[in-house]
Amino acid sequence: MPKTLEVVCTRNDCDLDMFELHYQYSMPDGTGVEAFSCPYCGESGGLEEIHV
Repeated sequence: MPKTLEVVCTRNDCDLDMFELHYQYSMPDGTGVEAFSCPYCGESGGLEEIHV
C-alpha cells in the first residue's frame, strides 16, 4: 500500500483545514511535506505534517 501524508496549512490567510497526499510507489524515499505546496493558497511555507 502506498504511503499517505496528512498535511495542514497553517497560514492565517488560508482556509484549507487539512488534506492527504497519497504517494505512488515510485515516489523517492525521504519525500516530505517540504516538496509540496498548498492546493488552496499555493504557498509551501505554511505546510506542516500532522500525525493522526
